[in-house]
Amino acid sequence: MTYNFNNHGIPFLPGYSFRDVSKSAFHRSQTLGYKNGYALPHRASVRPAQDSLLSEYHLTHQDITDLTYGPADQKLHKAFIPAHVTLDKKVLRYYAYFVEDVLDSPEVGQCVRPVVIYYYLVDDSMCIFEPRVQNSGTQQGKRIKRQRFPKNDRGEYYKWKDLNLRMDLDVYGVKYHITQCDAFTKEFMESEGILVNDPEPMPVDSHSKDHQKPQPPYSTPSKLDKLYQFLNMDGKVLRFFALFDDADETRFVKIHYYLVDDTVEITNVQEPGSSDDPFPVLLHRLKIPKQIKKENFPICVMEVSDEEVEYYSPKDFQLGQTINLLGRSFTLYQCDGFTREYYQKNHPDMEMKSVEIPKKSDVVQDRKKEVPPYNGFGSLEDSLQNCLFLNPKPPKINPLKKLEKQNQVLRYSARLESPHPEDESRRFILSYYLSDDMISIFEKSSSLCFFGGKFLKKTRVPKPGSTVENPEYYSPADFAIGAIVEVFSHRFVLTDADRYVLTYLESVWDQIPSQTLDSIRQKLDEGTANKQPADQTDLAEPSHDEKPVL
Repeated sequence: MTYNFNNHGIPFLPGYSFRDVSKSAFHRSQTLGYKNGYALPHRASVRPAQDSLLSEYHLTHQDITDLTYGPADQKLHKAFIPAHVTLDKKVLRYYAYFVEDVLDSPEVGQCVRPVVIYYYLVDDSMCIFEPRVQNSGTQQGKRIKRQRFPKNDRGEYYKWKDLNLRMDLDVYGVKYHITQCDAFTKEFMESEGILVNDPEPMPVDSHSKDHQKPQPPYSTPSKLDKLYQFLNMDGKVLRFFALFDDADETRFVKIHYYLVDDTVEITNVQEPGSSDDPFPVLLHRLKIPKQIKKENFPICVMEVSDEEVEYYSPKDFQLGQTINLLGRSFTLYQCDGFTREYYQKNHPDMEMKSVEIPKKSDVVQDRKKEVPPYNGFGSLEDSLQNCLFLNPKPPKINPLKKLEKQNQVLRYSARLESPHPEDESRRFILSYYLSDDMISIFEKSSSLCFFGGKFLKKTRVPKPGSTVENPEYYSPADFAIGAIVEVFSHRFVLTDADRYVLTYLESVWDQIPSQTLDSIRQKLDEGTANKQPADQTDLAEPSHDEKPVL
């Protein structure tokens, strides 16, 4: 028998413990402290002697317990996992079908419609989905949304134990016959001790089977059957990449050929950050005529049949060649994978080999835009702004010149040079406005049925032979006596000028040719010698209320 001893050498037995006479502090020390919101013991507050005694007592007590009752069970218990976590995202899938009566067809009495049944183990809910078949003519997709299906009138619901192969599932008056299941469903059912029946094949619908049968030889048309083309070519598109040589630049486009109806669509390739206007569709989807079969066929017709016009077909699209579509040239250089497989299967004689082209930065070059010829409407500056900008801006003017030379007008007398004899007696007054370099022409009234009036409103007149991009207009240096001024295909011969013209030209003599000054001086001197000066009355500008000459 062993005894434990205290610090004084006395056995640690009842009646043998004594009070420590040297103890001076009798308060209860704080042994707990708060750290991060939790109460933790202070190990430093426990005395070493007490710590050793307590540890020795625990060790002795542990040894006695083990000797008396044996070692404790040290097996770790597994953590509890709820059912909604274990069965989450675990779904049983069954393949089934139901039979539907066809009432509007005398040939087909019933049709078989396959479905997929999903059973969610987490909440014992189910849903029924019918796979979509293209061009089936029936509404397909989700038949019954996810919910618990009632089993009988007593309020019971279907469980996963009630489902098996080769059985009927009655849901809302429709019987679904289960034929197969996936591998996970079969493994789960067998793990739960349920014997899974053997699968059975899905029955073939007689209506779909009849459509897959080839048509009899006597009913096969000579050309491609439109129904066959619609059922088999719907959604299949040939895509070509081409270069469109526009008048301004070279564009990259995509040409889509729809096999279902032989239509063509052209779209523009818009790169990110491009400054071009966003016009994605260059040509909307339509059938493009290739040539007219019949001679003397009218261009404008109400309806056109295939017997009269030949349209483009897939045989006309060859990589590396240029195709003309509605008067525009497109160079085909590449196609996608589906297009290449289609030509290998249906047109093996055509080799669809891609053509190497330079990069777009090398192809697209800044070309000089050609300005169309002047059509006679408005001024040249206004017409040019319509060609340069989408929103035309007004032409720039010189405000200083307009203020300095306001109300300064040079007037000349002129006659019309015309092959018609009745135009010989017509007289005109040509006015040149120094503020904006514009010209206006008025006709004097005569006795030969010419009432006179405004012949040309105030506008700038270009010289013959000048271009629209760099027009050259008439100036006072061109108005010599006897000179011919061509105004929009009308030729005028200057015959006289007023005194102010000579005064102004002498003030700017360094800008005026000597021949123009001499002709005007000579004409005015002759008028003075003959006592017939060119007064302001003869060269006065008519009133603006007079009607223009037509």
